[in-house]
Amino acid sequence: MSGARLVSLDAFRGFTIAGMVLVNNPGDWGNLYPQLAHAEWNGWTFTDWIFPFFLFICGVSMTFSLSNRRAANPGAVEDKLAMMFSLWKRAGIIFLIGLVLNFIPNFNLDTLRIPGVLQRIALCTALAAPIVLWFNWRQQCVWIVALLAFYTAAMLLVPVPDVNGVVVAGALEPGRDLGAYIDRIFLTGHMWVKSKTWDPEGLFSTIPALTSMLFGVLLGHWLAADTSRAEKTVWMMIAGLLCLLIGAIIDVTLMPINKSLWSTSYAVFMTGWGLLVFACFYWLIDGSDSTRLRERSQKWFLPLTIYGMNALFIFAFSGLVAKMLGFIKFAGDDDKLLSLKAILYAPIKASSLAPVNQSLLFALLFNLMMFMIGWFMWKRKWFIKV
Repeated sequence: MSGARLVSLDAFRGFTIAGMVLVNNPGDWGNLYPQLAHAEWNGWTFTDWIFPFFLFICGVSMTFSLSNRRAANPGAVEDKLAMMFSLWKRAGIIFLIGLVLNFIPNFNLDTLRIPGVLQRIALCTALAAPIVLWFNWRQQCVWIVALLAFYTAAMLLVPVPDVNGVVVAGALEPGRDLGAYIDRIFLTGHMWVKSKTWDPEGLFSTIPALTSMLFGVLLGHWLAADTSRAEKTVWMMIAGLLCLLIGAIIDVTLMPINKSLWSTSYAVFMTGWGLLVFACFYWLIDGSDSTRLRERSQKWFLPLTIYGMNALFIFAFSGLVAKMLGFIKFAGDDDKLLSLKAILYAPIKASSLAPVNQSLLFALLFNLMMFMIGWFMWKRKWFIKV
């Protein structure tokens, strides 16, 4: 697996981070196209692709990185420990970055939200590390099945009190499930401000989120297999369709597709989409037998590739900028304080565009600004790694 960089993975990562920046930064949260917002509860939209895709990509990258290190130091148990501690250190740094972003702009430890997107990535990385290092791909498959089976059984069978004190089992509704109960025990006062009694990146739902990363680890093994690029692509697409089918079956029989719960059906279903979308990138950029097609595709998708090579930095920096746009305020003509975002959005809001298109235009311009930063870093070969 060592050698040439898999450009299609960078492009897929760039597609994912561009989507994340797009859906996180509308001009007006009250005016969104439905596909640019999370499903209200059950179900899914384009926006619900983004986070599981990112975890999936992290899993592929982990396999590549560890395989390269194993190739340099074959067979040493001590090296496995060093690699695990290196992954834990990386996870710790990512977790800390997420906490710092949550700390801004209120700077209040009493209400600091502890969970978050980066924190979940960090926890999944830390938990995946020993599984990836000490278990082969077949055993990793067993881990995935066991983790999802445990999560499903616990969510459906374990009775817990809801926010009103009513004890119920299998109530997969906001604030009534086992995961929400665990969050209230350990994270009261430190959860997502809009929900307060549960968190979409809560502790217990990190278990199925971990499997999204482990599915990516399995894909990394498959990409390293000694098979043709065409065979890799075909089997990725078959596996993707199978995951969609299994996820849909689980959706109607056991647990609905639900991003906030990271339900078993959601984890499997989104893995299916991840495999299918990545298979397209892989075939066009790296897998096709046509050199001309590969070269053209690499040019077409270069903006996404550039975005993907500093994805973690772009995500964290875009979050910081978005917070500052809301935090920095200036006095208007009537001495009323206006946020910097409101000032920047005013010309767009005054246009003749429909409100949803105004909101989308702001998000696109914000994304363009982040891309320009990514392009500037790429031109100077600044690649920030954690």
